[in-house]
Amino acid sequence: MADKATDQARLDREDEEEKELVRPPDVNRDANRSATRLELFFDLAFVLFVARCADLLAADESWSGGFRFTAILVAGWWAWASTTLYANRFDTDDAIFRLLTLTGMGGVIMMAAAAQQAIGPHAVWFAIGYALLRVVLVLGYLRVWRTLPEARPGIRPYLWGHSAGAACWLISIAVPGPARYALWAVGVLLDLLGPTLAARVKDAPPLHMEHLPERFGLFVILVLGESVAATVMGLRDGKWSAEVLVTATFAFLAAAALWWSYFDLSGGVAKRRLVQEGGEDSRQGVHDFYVYAHLPVAVSLAAVAVGLEHAIAYGEKDHLSIGTRAVLGAGLAGYLLSAAIIQGVLSGKWRVALVWPGLGVPLILLLVLLPGLSPSVLVALCAAVLVAGVITGVTQHRAGEVRVAKV
Repeated sequence: MADKATDQARLDREDEEEKELVRPPDVNRDANRSATRLELFFDLAFVLFVARCADLLAADESWSGGFRFTAILVAGWWAWASTTLYANRFDTDDAIFRLLTLTGMGGVIMMAAAAQQAIGPHAVWFAIGYALLRVVLVLGYLRVWRTLPEARPGIRPYLWGHSAGAACWLISIAVPGPARYALWAVGVLLDLLGPTLAARVKDAPPLHMEHLPERFGLFVILVLGESVAATVMGLRDGKWSAEVLVTATFAFLAAAALWWSYFDLSGGVAKRRLVQEGGEDSRQGVHDFYVYAHLPVAVSLAAVAVGLEHAIAYGEKDHLSIGTRAVLGAGLAGYLLSAAIIQGVLSGKWRVALVWPGLGVPLILLLVLLPGLSPSVLVALCAAVLVAGVITGVTQHRAGEVRVAKV
């Protein structure tokens, strides 16, 4: 009976809150907080953005193509991450918050539409979309500044960083040539300083340590989804031949192993540290490291999707191009290296992390450097390394060498 009364009181409270169109921002402290429907809707725009970035790399697997892909994806990832950090603390889910978020979503849509030619004829539209997201965040933090005076020292670095970043991107609209892209880089760097400086402010509004790993885990799912889409596109473009089917099977197996590796192993280790062991030291660098370390994870997994798609589509060929092998190898090795560093830093057990995922890095690089391997054999061997790694990680977990929390 007591539980029913508690549930009824909670439902009544939620119903009263829904009637309030505008609510003042407050620090989120709900112990059971999870991703909202609005956050999931917002992520849909980033699904399209990541897909367009993958298309950019797929069209040009050269060094210059890889640089453009990485630069555009880094800007987009930070746009997502900075929006997530604000919502993590101050999501009121009222009419103003929803309108600001939906406006920012419009900016992401502009960025996605312009991504393939962002360094080129569509640069202005990409800059407008990114600047719009910055302006939305500044307006959100100004709401907090007005209603939560005690939070002002903690949000001041975000306000300065996002304002300076927005200014750089807006100025870049009127600046031609390479100087425009230099301003973009400066704007992102100024933006990135906000969380680092805010973490050093005494009594800054704390991050919600249950919500944070869930949101970053959802972004990993979002990027992993590109590998599933790559399997679909590769099968279509490869005309369903026997070699293509075999390559697609192993490509999906590789994607599944990457999912397993993150959510049951490295990502779980990271969440355990954040939720159960972070405490006060989470403001002294733990959550900063967690956030920034997911940038190479996202970039690497997006590159993996491109490599897998081309490997499947050209499954009938005797071997893959140097560009495709480089993209696939760099993506897989980059992910495994990032996962090993995340696991080693946040668990403190470097020996375990170097066994897996660390050992996978040289093995993958060796495979992509071997000449003459057919696409199906190369992808099959990469999948075998990833599956063996998952088995190793699960064995370590069962032996108590790896301690995780469910992501």
